[in-house]
Amino acid sequence: MAASDAPAASDALAFHLQPFPGDPAPDGLAIAGEVSRHGRELRLNYRLGGPLSELHLPEPGAAPQRLDDLWQSTCLECFLGLPGEPGYWELNVCPSGDWNLYRLDGYRQGLRPDAAAGAPQLQRRADPGGLALTIGLTLPPQLAQAAALELGITAVIADRRGELSYWALRHPGEQADFHRREGFALRL
Repeated sequence: MAASDAPAASDALAFHLQPFPGDPAPDGLAIAGEVSRHGRELRLNYRLGGPLSELHLPEPGAAPQRLDDLWQSTCLECFLGLPGEPGYWELNVCPSGDWNLYRLDGYRQGLRPDAAAGAPQLQRRADPGGLALTIGLTLPPQLAQAAALELGITAVIADRRGELSYWALRHPGEQADFHRREGFALRL
C-alpha cells in the first residue's frame, strides 16, 4: 500500500481517563480528550482540568529529546496495536516535549525504540480552566497502512510531592498495567 493509500481521516473519538483505584490522584483532577487519525498522522488531544497547581507539569523544553523512563513522572501515553496481532507500540510524551516511541513483540516483550519514528509534534495551550496538550504523531509504516488500530490511551500523573497516579480508559487488572490488551479499549 502506498503512502497515498493510507486510511483517510477518521472521526474523532472522545475519551475520559480514570485513575487506578486507590492511587493518590489529586481530588478534582479530570483527564479527557479525543483521538483521530488523518492519513498517516495520529492526533491525540488531551485536556487536563482541575487542580493543576498540585501537579508536576514540566514546561516545554527548547530542544525536546527522545528519552527513556518518561513514565517515572508526568507522561501522556498511547498504546497502539493491530487487531489480532500480539505486537504493539507505546508512545510516551512528556509535557516538556520529551518523547519516545517503543515497539514491542508481545505483552511486555522485546521493548525497543522504533528506529523509524520521528519526534511527535506537541502543542500546549493553557487557559483558566485547564491545560490542553495536542500530540501529532506520524505513524510507523505498519500502523499507517492498517485499516484499523486498537488504542489504549493512558497517562501517568506526578503531583508536586512526586507521587504518581495511573490513568487509563479502563484498568483490567488488579494492578495498574497499561500493557494489557484488554485496556486497548478504542478502535480507530
